[in-house]
Amino acid sequence: MTGTQHGNDPADEALARAAVDALIGQLALAPKPGLPDPRDLTARATRRDHSALRWSARALLPGLTAMAGTARRTGEPGARLRADLGAIGRSTEHTVALAGGGHRGALWTLGLLVAAAALRPGATPAGITALAKELAAHPDRRAPRRPSRGSTVSARYGAAGARGEARAGFPHVRRALTALTTARSQGATEPQARLDALLTVMSTLQDTELLYTAGPMGLRHVQAGARGVLEAGGTATEPGAAALRALDTDLTERTWAPRGSGALLAGALFLDALRPQGRGAESPCGSAARARPAPAHPYPELSP
Repeated sequence: MTGTQHGNDPADEALARAAVDALIGQLALAPKPGLPDPRDLTARATRRDHSALRWSARALLPGLTAMAGTARRTGEPGARLRADLGAIGRSTEHTVALAGGGHRGALWTLGLLVAAAALRPGATPAGITALAKELAAHPDRRAPRRPSRGSTVSARYGAAGARGEARAGFPHVRRALTALTTARSQGATEPQARLDALLTVMSTLQDTELLYTAGPMGLRHVQAGARGVLEAGGTATEPGAAALRALDTDLTERTWAPRGSGALLAGALFLDALRPQGRGAESPCGSAARARPAPAHPYPELSP
């Protein structure tokens, strides 16, 4: 059955499908240090079968389609739309849980980006992240009062967390897009370019999941390992590939999972698919992201 048969606008469903495809593409990538991938279906820190994660990713489609439609009809990134997106997100979390669970971070990231893309069809990735920033600035007044684990960890360590990443306009998604473009231009294969993008995120992200399981020292350890792969030349080089294998073994043995980085890579792959000149081509977003310097680290105790 098509989206139009369900009463959905085809453009809304197309955005949602692009987002789900981006998440499935992230899941299919290997080797991802500490994260589920096709090589190892059950022994990762998430303890979820990889095929179940792929199946539950598809359960995001109705919710993401609804988010796109709501944004298109509302027309502005205001408090009303933010509240509606929150309600749809909580309903979608329930649906995903019935399908096997997972993807909460990806739902937050992709939901905001899909809604922003629906608000301004044809916007560049830079424009989409700017609109997502406006949306995230509004509080979700209907959200449960009980704090989430991520918000508790963010408050304890002064980390930005998922909410802070969105309110800053997804800087790590933008950096991942730049890393994709750079790696492709240097001759990397598509999987290598995506792995370099993932490691770029891991090298600086204040991942609250890692802070919860490994503490600040563990977070710095993961950041340094990701940075080491990139400094060795990236995954397209033999030294970089060797460093990646070592990091993957290390994180798997420690059962440390940088889930926040995986969700943000999915967001970058979604925006990459929307680039008007085609995947990997130079775009206004690519130029703007490359010219934008990385901000000073706001939390010195968590800096690499």
